[in-house]
Amino acid sequence: MQGLSVRVRGIVQGVGFRPFVYQLAERYQLNGWVRNTNTQVEIEVEGGDQALTDFLQSLRDRAPPLARIDEIVSERRPASGFTSFEIIESQLDAGWQSIPPDTATCDACLDELLDPDERRYRYAFTNCTHCGPRFTIIDSLPYDRDRTTMRCFPMCEDCRREYENPRDRRFHAQPIACPACGPKLWLQMPDAELARGDPIEACASLLEDGSIVAVKGLGGYQLACDATNQEAVARLRARKRRWGKPFALMVPDLEWVERLCEVTAVESEALRSRERPIVLLKQRAGSSLAVDVAPGLDTLGLMLPYTPLHHLLLDRFAGPLVMTSGNLSEEPIAIGNREAVERLSDIADAFLFHDRDIYARYDDSVVRVLGDTVVPIRRARSYAPAPIDLPFTAVRDILACGAQQKNTFCLVKESKAVLSQHIGELENLETLLHFESSLETFKRLFRIEPRIIAHDMHPDYSSTRFAHDYPDPSAMRVVVQHHHAHVVSAMAEHGIAEPVIGVAYDGTGYGTDGAVWGGEILVADWKSFKRIGHLRYAPMLGGEAAIRRPYRMAAGYVWSLCAASEAEFEPFIATLPVGERIILRRQLEARLNTPVTSSCGRLFDAAAALLGVCREALYEGQAAVELEALADPQVEDMYPFDLLRDADGWVVDPAATLRALWCDFRAGRPISTVAAAFHNTVAAFTLAVCREARDEHGLNRVVLSGGCFQNALLIRRLLDGLQAAGFEVFTHRLVPPNDGGLSLGQAVVAYALTAEG
Repeated sequence: MQGLSVRVRGIVQGVGFRPFVYQLAERYQLNGWVRNTNTQVEIEVEGGDQALTDFLQSLRDRAPPLARIDEIVSERRPASGFTSFEIIESQLDAGWQSIPPDTATCDACLDELLDPDERRYRYAFTNCTHCGPRFTIIDSLPYDRDRTTMRCFPMCEDCRREYENPRDRRFHAQPIACPACGPKLWLQMPDAELARGDPIEACASLLEDGSIVAVKGLGGYQLACDATNQEAVARLRARKRRWGKPFALMVPDLEWVERLCEVTAVESEALRSRERPIVLLKQRAGSSLAVDVAPGLDTLGLMLPYTPLHHLLLDRFAGPLVMTSGNLSEEPIAIGNREAVERLSDIADAFLFHDRDIYARYDDSVVRVLGDTVVPIRRARSYAPAPIDLPFTAVRDILACGAQQKNTFCLVKESKAVLSQHIGELENLETLLHFESSLETFKRLFRIEPRIIAHDMHPDYSSTRFAHDYPDPSAMRVVVQHHHAHVVSAMAEHGIAEPVIGVAYDGTGYGTDGAVWGGEILVADWKSFKRIGHLRYAPMLGGEAAIRRPYRMAAGYVWSLCAASEAEFEPFIATLPVGERIILRRQLEARLNTPVTSSCGRLFDAAAALLGVCREALYEGQAAVELEALADPQVEDMYPFDLLRDADGWVVDPAATLRALWCDFRAGRPISTVAAAFHNTVAAFTLAVCREARDEHGLNRVVLSGGCFQNALLIRRLLDGLQAAGFEVFTHRLVPPNDGGLSLGQAVVAYALTAEG
């Protein structure tokens, strides 16, 4: 008889790990105990030598589906004489701790949900140790029921028996519930009366009649309506003030997905994964969807049901539903019942409520398959706060405050980075309060007290001001340039610390020269970067107004970079409002409110405006996504460009590109051909600068980051070109390429700049 002490680190709480250990001990006839601490699962077992060896091997090989084991430390010891095996009380300690994200309903629970002979038949809060709510209901650790929002629901005798039965898959499932003892669902009708009978049935009937219903989901409220009802979708747009931006859809099953979209094997796997994100897919022509679902786009964002409530609703409705965040545009998602009534009553006709509270606001996650890689576009439900492993161990805790748009923050403790869920645009008080409250929650749950605060260079970002005003004046502040952070975020994902060629293409980032950067090619490591290439500067006529009015970016390019051939563009200039044209020209000549930019995103805006695709943008990135939607991926044509040299490096002058694009458009070439040729040209001039960088600096690794690399056609063309030229290329896979992943890069740069020794 021997003893074995085991310590397991990773995502091992809230995933059925202790019941799994109990069952292994029973299988191998071992005695001892297992318990949670804040930082790990601790196990003491005793038995025969072979049984202990088999136990340890099974611990590694057969962990529950939601678990992620980062480290197992074991040590043989003399036996102590345990006579049974039990799960003992959790113990608090200090140090790193992991918390599992929420997870989609498992197959076993779904079978119960739809089986009339089961006691949880049609129960909207069915879950087990392998699925259901986790982070959104946790108040504190260790993960026990009395530290979650389920503390308000004492278990009935039947649930208690399941909870205490080591052979049951609900053994120690903290959110366990049933119709007798768990949360309840009800529907408040348009007349404020409660619906009689089945609330799911009543809700589906309202949706069929064209109503908008606020549905309380896993991480907050969602606004639902019939996706085939044009009047309902248009009404939702108007009430939500979401002009033009596409809506996400929830469909009953994969058959519906294939009816609406083209789906690859990788995309199908992403849709059916336990995270159940929204997946951006190529739309089939001729669907019955309302035109206002995704105007001007060839893609749809689709997701499958991920909670029992969603399964019941979609099973009854039997068609596609718009399922969008329960908020006014750019505000945080609503989570509380009273809050939902106060904030959503002008949008929703009815409310599908329940009485299980939500602690953490979480939007649905969005992913896109780029190449063969599933890339997060919005990292939220079911992904955050899963930790990211870092190739270093930080001595001091770090907070990185992120960007102004698509904000996330990042906390680093030891060798782990925890990226927050998508916070949003830090442009209103509600979102700033969401940022601050989420940060306090993360600090408390993960036991992190930042000693280093990283932030963007932009002095007017709300995240920058927050960093300056952080209540601990002794914490060190570290300023990180925007595009350096982009490149390092992707480097950190791949564990790369050595210098690389970093391509950072996005819309806006504050440059070291005070200009608006966004078309940057850098030589970078964690500590520093050198700008070795960029797009030639062009004026933003009227400043940030040019972002909302892409025709101003086009005019800026025409009047500056293309000035020598301005007469060719006269038909475009004639489309500008006369009074505005005169004012903008005078501003340019006087250099008033005309900041210059090297942004690749703004170049896309100019091209889209010249082609008449998008002259005024209703949402961020609209011009670029509509231009991508029109591009024919079979076209291999490209336009000329000039590669110039200045004191700092290479400068890409796209004047010839825009002239050729305009001439093709005026000559009547299909916009699909012209749009594709433009994409091919962006890939070509990027490859050209990377070749020059390799020759000069001896580097062969290229890292791609920034919001422009959400564009599937651009990244496909660039990957093909770079790989054919022998480059080793790295793209995002864990955090978004857009500003949603910026905070990870900020944190790593801050570590590198402050690390001792």
